[in-house]
Amino acid sequence: MSEPIYLRVAVPVPVRSLFDYLPPPGVDHRALVPGIRVLVPFGSGRRCGVLVEVSNRAAGEGGVLKPALRLLDHEPLLPAGDLDLLRWAADYYQHPVGDVVTAALPARLRQGREPLDDIRSGWRVTGTGKAVDPTTLSRAPRQATLLALLQGEAGGLTLEELRERGGDSRSALRALQQKGWVERCLVEPRPRPLPERSPAPTLGREQKQALDAIGGRLGRFAAILLEGVTGSGKTEVYLGAVEQVLERGRQVLVLVPEIGLTPQLVGRFQRRLRAPVVLLHSGLSDGERERAWQQARRGTARVVIGTRSAVFVPLPELGLVIVDEEHDLSLKQQEGFRYSARDVAVMRARRCGCPVVLGSATPSLESLRNALDGRYLHRRLTRRAGGAAQPRMDLLDIRSVRLDAGVSPALLRLVGETLDAGDQVLLFLNRRGYAPILTCFDCGWVARCRRCDAHMTLHWKSRRLWCHHCGSQRPLERTCPDCGGAGLHPLGQGTERLEEMLRGRFPDAGLVRVDRDSTQRRGSMERLLEEIRAGRHRLLVGTQMLAKGHHFPDVTLVGILDVDQGLFGADFRAGERMAQMVTQVAGRAGRAAKPGRVVIQTRHPDHPLMQDLVRQGYDAFARAALAERRAACLPPYSHQVLLRAESVRPEQPVGFLEQAVEMARRHAGPEVGFWGPVPAPMERRAGRYRAHLLLQADRRQPLQQLLAAWIPELAATRLARRVRWSIDVDPQEMF
Repeated sequence: MSEPIYLRVAVPVPVRSLFDYLPPPGVDHRALVPGIRVLVPFGSGRRCGVLVEVSNRAAGEGGVLKPALRLLDHEPLLPAGDLDLLRWAADYYQHPVGDVVTAALPARLRQGREPLDDIRSGWRVTGTGKAVDPTTLSRAPRQATLLALLQGEAGGLTLEELRERGGDSRSALRALQQKGWVERCLVEPRPRPLPERSPAPTLGREQKQALDAIGGRLGRFAAILLEGVTGSGKTEVYLGAVEQVLERGRQVLVLVPEIGLTPQLVGRFQRRLRAPVVLLHSGLSDGERERAWQQARRGTARVVIGTRSAVFVPLPELGLVIVDEEHDLSLKQQEGFRYSARDVAVMRARRCGCPVVLGSATPSLESLRNALDGRYLHRRLTRRAGGAAQPRMDLLDIRSVRLDAGVSPALLRLVGETLDAGDQVLLFLNRRGYAPILTCFDCGWVARCRRCDAHMTLHWKSRRLWCHHCGSQRPLERTCPDCGGAGLHPLGQGTERLEEMLRGRFPDAGLVRVDRDSTQRRGSMERLLEEIRAGRHRLLVGTQMLAKGHHFPDVTLVGILDVDQGLFGADFRAGERMAQMVTQVAGRAGRAAKPGRVVIQTRHPDHPLMQDLVRQGYDAFARAALAERRAACLPPYSHQVLLRAESVRPEQPVGFLEQAVEMARRHAGPEVGFWGPVPAPMERRAGRYRAHLLLQADRRQPLQQLLAAWIPELAATRLARRVRWSIDVDPQEMF
C-alpha cells in the first residue's frame, strides 16, 4: 500500500500558514512538483495557490481534507531556491506566507490564467492601406508615421513596437482603422536587433580597483559597498562587472529605487552589452511585465533591471546582484508585505553564492556600519569621472530675509547670472502643489483634511485642495467656509508657486517643473529628461524626482530651498535623510567641464550637522551620526520592530496594543525593550485612528524568537479582528 500524499499550498489569504490538500483525483504524482500553481477549494469559492511542499504527513490534526481541483502548470514557475527565499522573507518580516509567495507571480498568473506565449496582438496594414501614400497625410503626421511603419513590416508590429518607434499611437491607430487602412492581427515573435555597442570608457584607478574587487569574488558570496561621490562613474563599474558575469554565462539582477531611473539605466546597459536586457516595474502593463518575468525565469533575459519587487524574480543562473542607490527609502515596501529589497537582495545573493554590490553616494548608516565592521567589503570612488570637480557648497543664511515664493534675493541674483551665462539652473523644493496651507486672514480658518490630522495642500492649476497623506480632494472654496469672507490666502510654497514666480522673473529661460503632478502620463518623465539634456529648458524646478541618478552636464547652479525640517524631525533618521537628500541634489551640479555651485538656504547655518555636511562632506556627517546612534543605542546598533494598529474607533488601537504588550512580555526575554503604546505622530489618517508599539533589542535573534511565539497568539485574539494591524520588522519610518 503506497503512502498517502499531502499537498502543502500557499493560498493568498491573511493566514500565517500553509494549507493541506489531497492531490487532484487521478493526477500523476510525478507532476506534483513544488513551485507549480494549484487551483484549490477555499471556503465557498476557489483560489489559485502555489504548491510549496509535498509530504506524506498532514500538518494539521483532525478534519477531512479536500482534494485540490487541478494543477495549472506542467513545470514549476518558482524553483525550489526561490520558494525557500520567499518562505524566509515571510518568516523574517512576519507576513502571511500565501500573500508573499503568490505576490511573487505576475498578476495574470496569480489569477490562475494561462501563461502568455510569445505571440502578441498587434497591427498590420490592409490591402487598401498598402496603396495609400503616407505623404498625403500631411495634416495627420502621427497617422502618416504609423502607416509608413506598418507598410514596411508585412508581419505587423505590436503596440509596444509601434510606441517605441512612433510614440503613443492609440488614437492615430483608431483613426487609421476607421479608414480601413490598418487592422488588428497576431504578431509572431522575432529577435530584437541589438543596438550598436558603445565602447567602454577608460576607467580611473579607483574604478579599476572596485571592478577588480567585484570580479575577484565572482562565483561566491560577498557583499561589497561601493561608495562613490556623485558623478564618480559607479555605473561604469557596474557595467564592467556585468560584462564579466555575462562572459561566465550567468545572469544579473539590477535593482533601482524608482521607475524614473530605469529608462536611462536600461539605455546605457543596452548600448554596452551584447545581451538581452529586460525591464520590470509597476509602470508596465500586466502583459509586458509577465513576458519580461517569463524571459527572466527561462534564462532568455540575461540582465534584469527593476524596482524593488524584482528582487523576487526567478533567475536560474544568477551570478551577480546590484542594488543602486542602496540607501533609498523606496527600496523598503511601506504597505502590506513590508520588506526591504536591499536586505532581501543580500540574503538572495548569500543563498545563491554570488556577490551583491550595494552602490550609493550616500550609503545608509546600516550598510556603512557593516562595512566599517568588516562584514561588507568597502570600496570608495572619491573623484568624479572625466576630471570634473566637486561642486562648491555654500550655506545661505535666510534669517530675517524676505523670501519670494521661498527664494531669497541673493539666490535669485545667482539664478539670473547663471542663466545669463548660458548655463542651466536647478532649484530643488521637495513639496509639490502651490502651497501647503490655505488660510483665512479674516477669521483664522485653515483648510484641513476631514480624514487626517493634516492640512490640505493647495493645487492652484486644478483649483483643488489635496491631502497628500490620504489622497482625498475637494474643490477650492471661493470664500471662507467659517466666516464667508473673501480673505483666503496661501501660506508657504510648493513647486507650483515657485514655478509661477520664476516664470514671471525669467520669462525667456525655458522653465520646466518636474514632480509627480507634471509626470503622470506614461513616458512624460523620459520626454522631459531628454528635453532638459537637449538644452530646451534652462531653469529646472523639481522635487526628489530630479535629485538622484540624472546627468545634466550644463547644470552649474543648484539651489536647495527648504532643508531645515530635516534638522529637527521627530524621527531619529530625519538628519540622515536630510544629508542624503542634500548630497544627492548637490551632485547634479558641475558634472561636466563646467564648475558647479550649490547654495543651501537655511535659518540654522551654525547647526553642527549642516556644518559637517557642507564643510567635510557626507562621510564625515555619517561617521558623526553613527557615533550618536551608538551612544543612544539606536539602529544600526540595535534592531527594532514596530507594531502598528488603526481603527475608526479612537480607543481601539491603544487598547489592542496594551493587550499585545502584555502578551509579548510573557514571551520576551530581558534583552527586549518596549516603548508604548503611544498615538502615531499623525494620529488620524484616512479616517482611522492610529497607535504604535515599538520593540527594540541589541540583537535580532531575541526579537525573531519573540515574534515567532507572539504573533500567532496575537492574531488569534478577538480584538485583533476588530482593528487593522501590521508588523514592520526593521522599520524605516515611524510615521
